[in-house]
Amino acid sequence: MRSRRTILSLLFALIAISSFLLPQGVVTTARAQGSVEQRLVARARQITGDVFPVFVRTPRGANVFARIAPRSDVLNAIDNGLAQLFSVARQHGYRARLDYANYTIFIARADRTKDSSGAYSPDIAVPAGQYAGSGYDQGGYIYAAGMVMAYTPCAFIIAEHDREVSRISNVVRYEGEHLILYHNDRQLYGRTADHSRGGGHPILQ
Repeated sequence: MRSRRTILSLLFALIAISSFLLPQGVVTTARAQGSVEQRLVARARQITGDVFPVFVRTPRGANVFARIAPRSDVLNAIDNGLAQLFSVARQHGYRARLDYANYTIFIARADRTKDSSGAYSPDIAVPAGQYAGSGYDQGGYIYAAGMVMAYTPCAFIIAEHDREVSRISNVVRYEGEHLILYHNDRQLYGRTADHSRGGGHPILQ
């Protein structure tokens, strides 16, 4: 009997370590269940150099992988950004990928927290690619508020914020625009996916 109680105690302890409650639900140690999720996590790690041990869903059901457990205001800001995105997408008659569960957001460590003017701007460094040689090029990489990393399923990376979470809503909406256009309007997507030729967000007004 004593050994059985000991085993049960150990099991409960392991559960307590691997998950804890937030108002939005259960934050758990991230264990990608399928090959698609595993590929997404591997790709995000490759891009950012971070690990993403935490998985949580926003109150409305978007998927979030993070280095550390996101605060409730961060999760709400993600939902708000998606809500704005879905609203403007419906105004344009788009119907595909208008469900929170369609989206996976990775929250990575910010490579900088201020832009060139000194304004608060948590951004990630990504390969310069088509921006090489432009004013954005910082020596083989650029700073970006977010980066689309997969179209099916819809996934993108944003930087960690410790304040001004309304900025998160903007980043989520703007990165989501590329995904919405990819699945609903390939012609407009093709004209707006590459900002190195000019243009910016919001694309959908």
